[in-house]
Amino acid sequence: MRLDADLAARLAQVALGHVTREYPNHLAHLLHGSRDACTPRALHPVFYGSLDWHSCVHSYWMLAHLLRLYPHTPPAPAIRALFDEHLVQPNVGVECAYFERPGTGSFERPYGWAWLLQLAAELRHPGCERWSAALAPLEAVMLARFRDFLPRATYPVRAGTHFNTAFALALAADHGGLGPLLHETAGRWYGNDRAIQAWEPGGDDFLSPALIEAECMRRVLPPGQFLPWFDAFLPHLAARLPATLFEPATVSDRSDGKIAHLDGLNLSRAWCLRRLARALPDRDPRRPVMLDAAEAHLAAALPHVAGDYMGEHWLASFAVLALAAQETAQDPDP
Repeated sequence: MRLDADLAARLAQVALGHVTREYPNHLAHLLHGSRDACTPRALHPVFYGSLDWHSCVHSYWMLAHLLRLYPHTPPAPAIRALFDEHLVQPNVGVECAYFERPGTGSFERPYGWAWLLQLAAELRHPGCERWSAALAPLEAVMLARFRDFLPRATYPVRAGTHFNTAFALALAADHGGLGPLLHETAGRWYGNDRAIQAWEPGGDDFLSPALIEAECMRRVLPPGQFLPWFDAFLPHLAARLPATLFEPATVSDRSDGKIAHLDGLNLSRAWCLRRLARALPDRDPRRPVMLDAAEAHLAAALPHVAGDYMGEHWLASFAVLALAAQETAQDPDP
């Protein structure tokens, strides 16, 4: 399956169906008193939908990305209208003020922070100037949060969920605003990792700790440094080892939000495998087995992007990541 205008339109319609759906809502909100008990939209007038803050942020990213790639599909006017209504200075000001509340130092750290930077980077493209300018104050908040947090973070978080630090560094690298800090942090956290055992998946993973670490290092290291590191980190990929990385995860109950994460694992593995394969020489024996594994993971997950709301509120974004990687993995760099 390829990302074309028809599929882009279908995925955009999925996101448009939930970015302004306020309930159900999984609100991560610290109350200091009864007056702090507010509705999601009062707290977050931009990112109040999609069950939770971070899913709404990366759904906005997906909509902006698809709008850039396919500006004339049927959902395009609705995307522009959504952004014109929500990505405005007063709303963003309330979002910024939330991060000044006591006890919000770890709010959405680091997953939501990274997705906000990814959205900001996407809005740098022509035609998005008014939305980019409106979002800029919140973008600055996220950059400041990263600059404060990364030097203090002695250890990485290697979970397969939102707290994974490699995923956050990988997305933040696309933004470009953190520069050498990402290189230093990734080297400190991951530079000496060798022959990873890949004890995965966990029962609620939507990221592969092994593959997302490799994808993080691919983004922050020059090719001459990345390839030797990758050879030592996953030394047996040509033999399809660790075997768990080549087997799509089984999703037994898509109405269970945690188990439904495993569809996201299959999509994010496909994304990483495609990107990592692209970084290898054309005749490298690891390349075809990685591309085959990516195809298997895509086939396992793409039919389930929509359906139950526990997956539907976020999976389309990961499908776009995986499909975009599929489009470019076998092509030369632009």
